[in-house]
Amino acid sequence: MTLKIAHLGPAGTYAEAAALAYAKTEITGAFCLQPYPNIARTLQAVASEEVTLAIVPVENSIEGGVTMTADTIWQLTAPLQIQQAIVLPIHHALISVATDLSQIETVYSHPQALSQCQQWLQQHLPQAARIADSSTTAALTTLSTQPHAAAISSVRAANLYELPILVHPINDYPDNQTKFWAISLQPALLGNCTSMAFSLRSNAPGGLMTALGYFANRGLNLSRIESRPSKRSLGDYLFFIDIETDVNNCPALKSALADLDAYAEIVKNFGSYYTTIIDPTLS
Repeated sequence: MTLKIAHLGPAGTYAEAAALAYAKTEITGAFCLQPYPNIARTLQAVASEEVTLAIVPVENSIEGGVTMTADTIWQLTAPLQIQQAIVLPIHHALISVATDLSQIETVYSHPQALSQCQQWLQQHLPQAARIADSSTTAALTTLSTQPHAAAISSVRAANLYELPILVHPINDYPDNQTKFWAISLQPALLGNCTSMAFSLRSNAPGGLMTALGYFANRGLNLSRIESRPSKRSLGDYLFFIDIETDVNNCPALKSALADLDAYAEIVKNFGSYYTTIIDPTLS
């Protein structure tokens, strides 16, 4: 049986690179990569069992959380579980058939990539319009016919589409990394980090402090906390947290979760998992 892995497409995206790296190291049998047009559809594919796994970006070291990923995993009713976190170094390239920067009038890419290169763009291409696209590779299929356009993507993508690289790297910070989650409907067997999300019953003073206190009072360290609008009303939020321990082998965390379950409105536990850092040549 061939294991299907969903990722943001089309071919050549950083999500595909992360999916390929995960498959080669973690899957022993046959697999195939299946691109989807956006992150929401990628996650919906695993929730509806069209695929076994989905690889989605969660957080970038420069631009922070990927909001579509957070919003979608909260909204889906399927019991999504994280199999692994995958950290991929990101080295953006400016891809174009133009021979000089002065010829470029438009730059296409995913909003995160445009933001990660905004200082470089302001310095070297202040005259160029920046056009947000669905992925870093969406514009590459037509770039060869646009002599005044460029796209921000990876060296790997430029090679796949046989397009010239004008400048590399162009990201504003050299230690640019994106964390992806490998998500399925099955929990991982082991881990050293646990991720979850919760909403509160009311927007009351000290409400969030009480919830976080269940972990602090037991000596449990949170490595990430992120808020997202609940979309019910202005000022109403839900919270995503990462705890640096395995829920399966930590009585203190199980106790904290019992208290949080009783206190919070909704708690979604995405499971415990390990993190792998990917070979930077894939980016």
